[in-house]
Amino acid sequence: MPDIIKLIKKDEVNLYVDCEMGLLYEISEYFTFEIENARFHPIVRNKLWDGKIRLLNTQTREIGAGLKDAIIDFCNRRRYQCIIDPELEINENIPNNLGYMLSDHTKFQLRDYQNSAILEALQNKRKILISPTGSGKSFIIYLIIRYLQSLNKRILIIVHRTSLITQMMSDFQEYNNDNAIQMTSIRSPSDKQSKDQIIISTWQSIYKEKKEFFEKFDAIIGDEVHTFKAKSLTSIMTKLTNAQYRLGFTGTLDGSQTNEMALTGMFGPITKVTTTSKLIETNVLAQIKINNLVLTYPQEERKKIRKLKPDYHSEMDYIVTHEKRNKFIRNLAWSLKGNTLVLFQYVEKHGKPLYDLISDNKKNVYFVYGGVNTDIREEIRQEVINNSVDAIIIASYGTFQEGINIPNLHNIILASPSKSQIRVLQSIGRSIRKHESKEYAMIYDIVDNFSLGSWKNYAVQHFSERMKMYSKETAFNIKINNVNF
Repeated sequence: MPDIIKLIKKDEVNLYVDCEMGLLYEISEYFTFEIENARFHPIVRNKLWDGKIRLLNTQTREIGAGLKDAIIDFCNRRRYQCIIDPELEINENIPNNLGYMLSDHTKFQLRDYQNSAILEALQNKRKILISPTGSGKSFIIYLIIRYLQSLNKRILIIVHRTSLITQMMSDFQEYNNDNAIQMTSIRSPSDKQSKDQIIISTWQSIYKEKKEFFEKFDAIIGDEVHTFKAKSLTSIMTKLTNAQYRLGFTGTLDGSQTNEMALTGMFGPITKVTTTSKLIETNVLAQIKINNLVLTYPQEERKKIRKLKPDYHSEMDYIVTHEKRNKFIRNLAWSLKGNTLVLFQYVEKHGKPLYDLISDNKKNVYFVYGGVNTDIREEIRQEVINNSVDAIIIASYGTFQEGINIPNLHNIILASPSKSQIRVLQSIGRSIRKHESKEYAMIYDIVDNFSLGSWKNYAVQHFSERMKMYSKETAFNIKINNVNF
């Protein structure tokens, strides 16, 4: 007789795993993952934690309901019998084409891959949809909420920046023929009492709310779901015990199995809506040209850096405060035609000095970072979209890495080194929307080469990681140009 594992629905958050104790520990081991670079974590070093994330609680026998399919796959691989609670079976009858929900005479059309993604999300009720920049992520979310509205579902949309609230509401209005949709954005305590069917909020505004606030929602839509690793966000997902529909969206994930499985537990299985390369190949997005500018520093300077044996932070400090390097970026920005975005990491050490250097020019130059009011950021975005042909925006990665839509952006200069897959790909995504004023988008990746012999400095190592990312996107046109510095 085969070993039996029963999956019982506890609520919309967790499953209860019913099996004998030996099997329970086997499942627990299967769904246990070590976090990246765990050995460097202070509490791991002090032997207060082993650095592992355990998705199954062996005391309560609970595991995230989004992992149902993963547990079934585990059982199939090991030839265990898996008995599924009938309450976990999904039988949704969704119309084959949801374009009928669009307003009459709208300029927006539902593409086949968007329709397929929406159907899959609604039929399964639990999904993480990877929807790259330019694939119409907010349009997909719009049609999903319109369908859920028709079912009288109460919907909570969570974003992680107030600027994304403004942009998403603006996008929804545009999709609806410039007619506002009845929804409340939570910006003050009184907004939390709203009885509107759709509520949109940053997680920071609601994570301290009691369970009663969250129990009234039938659906949760998480935008930029890769950020839901934060403890405050996981606590929100735990309190949404009645939300049958749990749909997460992001342009990209970081490739970490630990993070992906944790997110799957909260939402559901991961599905790619489409890829950037397919969208470029089908002429939905602009062509991408990546020009990697490798600044090779003088031998004496490289010897100096090697002798210092810098850690990552001290190397970054040296790079971003390098006067000649900043002037190189200034001259590059001045020389480019079209609207240019210069992305930096450190506001005081790098962003402000770059702004002072670059703003000494006849071009319109804007400075955007976390301290700039959301409304002013939106004004800058609209000004560039509507009136600018040769503007320069100097912005922090945090404010312009994701969610900012400027179709007539022609150039991006990556002024700070990074190996983060999410940061780099979403930053590139700012420029790839089609626009009548551009044939292609240009990305200038600044690489700082202090390598000496077999020793490679951090910036060069991170460049190697970025090249792996670029190479995966078959439609990217990639060049490497060495600059003797």
